[in-house]
Amino acid sequence: MHLPDPIIAIFIHFQPLLTAPTYRKMLLLVCGTLLAKGRRTVTAALKMLGLDQDHNWPKFHNVLNRAKWNGLAVSQVLLKLLIATFLPPDGPVEVVLDETLERRWGRKIKKKGHWRDSAASSHGLHVSTIGLRWLVAGLVVKLPWSKRPWVLPFVSVLLTTPKVSKELGLRHHTCIDRTVQLVKWLRRNLGSRPIKLIGDGAYSVINLGLLCQKLKVTLIAPMRLDARLFGPKPQREAGTMGRPRGVGYRLPYLRDLAVDVSQPWELVEVGWYAGSTRQMLLLSGTALWYSTLWGDAPLPVRWVLVRDPQQRYETRAYFSTDQNQTPSQIVSDFVKRWNIEVTFEESRAHLGVETQRQWSDAAIERTTPVLFGMFSLACLFAKALHPDGKVPLYQAAWYSNSDASFSDILAAVRHCIWGNFDYETSPLRGDVCLIPRSILDRLASQPAINLVKF
Repeated sequence: MHLPDPIIAIFIHFQPLLTAPTYRKMLLLVCGTLLAKGRRTVTAALKMLGLDQDHNWPKFHNVLNRAKWNGLAVSQVLLKLLIATFLPPDGPVEVVLDETLERRWGRKIKKKGHWRDSAASSHGLHVSTIGLRWLVAGLVVKLPWSKRPWVLPFVSVLLTTPKVSKELGLRHHTCIDRTVQLVKWLRRNLGSRPIKLIGDGAYSVINLGLLCQKLKVTLIAPMRLDARLFGPKPQREAGTMGRPRGVGYRLPYLRDLAVDVSQPWELVEVGWYAGSTRQMLLLSGTALWYSTLWGDAPLPVRWVLVRDPQQRYETRAYFSTDQNQTPSQIVSDFVKRWNIEVTFEESRAHLGVETQRQWSDAAIERTTPVLFGMFSLACLFAKALHPDGKVPLYQAAWYSNSDASFSDILAAVRHCIWGNFDYETSPLRGDVCLIPRSILDRLASQPAINLVKF
């Protein structure tokens, strides 16, 4: 299969991390997986490449379960490639953290566990599902073909339950433990570049905020309305006996301030979902967040209360470890977090996450991160193929679209891998293409082929 030069120019960045045979097989598997629909297995990728009669097909499985390559090194190259392609040279690097559940079961999958299924659970109903839980970090970028920001995954870490860790004889690492390791890894790889870390309530942890403050990383996350907030530490007078105070006077609970109409609420236009803006009432201040339960030092934060004047949204609180951030910036930055949910959904719908069939430990811990990484690779391919950002969009009489979705990106990449369907036409009918039988058989093997009309 002849691949276009823009795709090779991107994929060649990963060549130093792989041996020559593994590099060739990995390139074929990535292209075959992008072309395939339904289950994303090695055999499905080989079928789309026309290699279903290749007797060396077991060697393609070895890329995932035996070949020696470092997934963290691949993530490092992918992150730097995304930053160089989509971010300005001196702009901050905004990273979204979230966990997602891969619903998998099977007695040979050793690291599966019972996890809360957020898609099936609610405030009054707890539903647990067997599967693998992944901590995914994605880069927030503004793409030329969309109004809303996108989150492009670059690293995924497998989490285990305490029970599974004990059964495997491994030291248990919580989600925050892995996040701490990830923050240190980001700072080592990005040098002194500004970093913003955006997460949900699971990352509202004082010791994580202290680490981010030490490494000059801005942490933005929701804050509980009953958080213990204090004023600045008072000056110690000469001759005072006893241990110095670590915090100042106690501040009111945010839940009390949220219903206090006498507070100086400001009506501010903030960045909102789907790239839109919305007017919200904001109340903000600085404080020391301190808890005696964990024995951590107090964390300086800027807190923000957000109230909807139309009362369509529940009043919520957020914080940032950068006290110089404006309240509207904090809210706009946190709203970007929800784009990773779109990434998860698109990865399941178009890249076959949860359809893998691997059972060996190495293949399981490599396949899902590779599939999430292919979401980012597809965007890199689309940018290389269409530098002006004008990706062809699918249009129908009942569907008018002005922004490209991931299905449009994937269709553009598939169209290019298929050679742009630049085939000879029939001498009898100019609208009939003479497609080779081998390619026609591969196209017919798919349940549906969504290719944009170029």
